[in-house]
Amino acid sequence: MTISLVLAGCGNMGYAMLSGWVKAGKLRPAEIFVVEPNADLRARAEALGCAAGTNAEEIPSDAVPRLIVIAVKPQVIRDVLAGYRRFADGRTTFVSIAAGTPVSTFTQVLGDKAPVMRCMPNTPAAIGKGMMVVFSTPLVSVETRAFVNDLLSASGAVAGIEDESLMDAVTAISGSGPAYVFHFIECLTAAAEKAGLPLETAKLLAMQTVFGAASLAAESGEEPGVLRRQVTSPNGTTAAALDVLMGEDRLKTLVTQAVEAARLRSIELGK
Repeated sequence: MTISLVLAGCGNMGYAMLSGWVKAGKLRPAEIFVVEPNADLRARAEALGCAAGTNAEEIPSDAVPRLIVIAVKPQVIRDVLAGYRRFADGRTTFVSIAAGTPVSTFTQVLGDKAPVMRCMPNTPAAIGKGMMVVFSTPLVSVETRAFVNDLLSASGAVAGIEDESLMDAVTAISGSGPAYVFHFIECLTAAAEKAGLPLETAKLLAMQTVFGAASLAAESGEEPGVLRRQVTSPNGTTAAALDVLMGEDRLKTLVTQAVEAARLRSIELGK
């Protein structure tokens, strides 16, 4: 068996990425081995045509995977990594999607020969609309970086950073960011109801408005500020609403405070 990639953990994010790679033709199922102790989650990987086992010891002894993707919860990552020490001779690159887990955790467990990449995805990756941000150690080859970026592109947009400490800011923006947008949809729905609209109509208007506006911002090529001004007639309804949101930088200040709170919490969790 020629294994190019081992996926450790096939929970929601791991499975979303796995299915994206297979469906997009980035990897053939025969090239992938999934390690997942939960039988139901393991069955999902097998249904895609991938070989799977309950622990790292079941990976074929002659396998030298190009990548080992670690998609387990941060609190168990040290115990999980210990099972992969035999691959830490420099030939295999480890890719972590565990939130708040620094590269130093990998080097402490695996030693300093293993190339390591750290990736922060977000939940829209499950539908191919995610934002993946990657940090690589100097041991990761240019070819492997390109290979990983191509894999990740099946789940959405990909960006790289050169300073690992910026991952806390990434977490606060794109990692936690979908929750901010979901809450805005909740708030817009509640405001629509209060204005007299039936609940189902309120939900539809809030959801589609956010979706349509985000799509327009992504596809038009215009800056968001330009698009905002195009919608805003002098002394019109939009201007009246923006006077509330933008007056004294209310929304900007609130969002900035929220992002900073998330960033500081990410730093705390990473210690």
